[in-house]
Amino acid sequence: MRARIIYNPTSGRELVKRNLVDILQIYENAGYETSAFETTAKKYSALHEATRAAKAGFELIVAAGGDGTINEVVNGIAELEKRPKIAIIPAGTTNDYARALHIPRNNLIEAAKLIQKKETVKMDIGKAVMAEKESYFINIGGGGLLTELTYDVPSTLKSVFGSLAYFVKGAEMLPRIKPIPMHIEYDEGTYEGTASMFFIALTNSVGGFEQIAPDALLDDGKFTMIVVKTASQIEILHLVALLLNGGKHIDHPSILYAKTSKIHARPADDSRMMINLDGEYGGDAPVTFINLYQHIEIIANSDDISATGYTIDPIEESEEEAFIKEVEGLTELDISGDRIVS
Repeated sequence: MRARIIYNPTSGRELVKRNLVDILQIYENAGYETSAFETTAKKYSALHEATRAAKAGFELIVAAGGDGTINEVVNGIAELEKRPKIAIIPAGTTNDYARALHIPRNNLIEAAKLIQKKETVKMDIGKAVMAEKESYFINIGGGGLLTELTYDVPSTLKSVFGSLAYFVKGAEMLPRIKPIPMHIEYDEGTYEGTASMFFIALTNSVGGFEQIAPDALLDDGKFTMIVVKTASQIEILHLVALLLNGGKHIDHPSILYAKTSKIHARPADDSRMMINLDGEYGGDAPVTFINLYQHIEIIANSDDISATGYTIDPIEESEEEAFIKEVEGLTELDISGDRIVS
């Protein structure tokens, strides 16, 4: 058997590059003739190499880098009839996908050693169909102003502050949030109304937060859809507080929460709706999202993934929660004043 490691040399302060010899040896010991490809600054470098390796008959592709590297590798093989297995060595800033799969995120060697357990999960992925192109995503898709903060947060800020960086950027964006008239069709019906954002999740981990889609499953053929129907700044802050408090936001009247295998979304007027795919700008609506059932087989720590999808650790007191507790008592007037915006 052959394995191809596709690695981003700049991810994780070049940790992959520095540990590459040891990583290669782990896959060799597991029975794979292993080689490596260093991605370049050229657009879609990882994607094109994943396609080439799959067509060349490699049985395993190892995506070593952040969520962006994994996204490119999946896009490189998703359309092929014969797809190799994927292993993940997380070296990014949030590593949402590795978090969802219980892959060690702070030890590259231990992440590589998962190959020795010979355990895999067959993961759903998403397909986004727009007028200009078709793309695949592994974790989230969405639209609306609030989704922009995932790619507005500089990578340096995420590296230093992690999930807290999203709160900092979110607080900065609050005064600019405006509702967009949306038309969203999904399995159970249609939503027609204003919303500050909608998104669909394939896992429970978004931006480092594990309670956004608390009952998401990895392999059921369904997206978890969330529509935030309010643009009220104070109400959005309270929704975030509910999210951190055990995922209780899903029962709030300003949230539409549903399971669906397909979604069509467009603005209901002339507004522009940018589409977010795995934290990056993916094009403009209208868009159709299609769930591809158990489309990718991934080396994962399946012992730690419960029959219901995830083993979620209890949320501990954190900087994020402290931030939300501080603003919970604020009014709209407080938010528009110096107390928040300064």
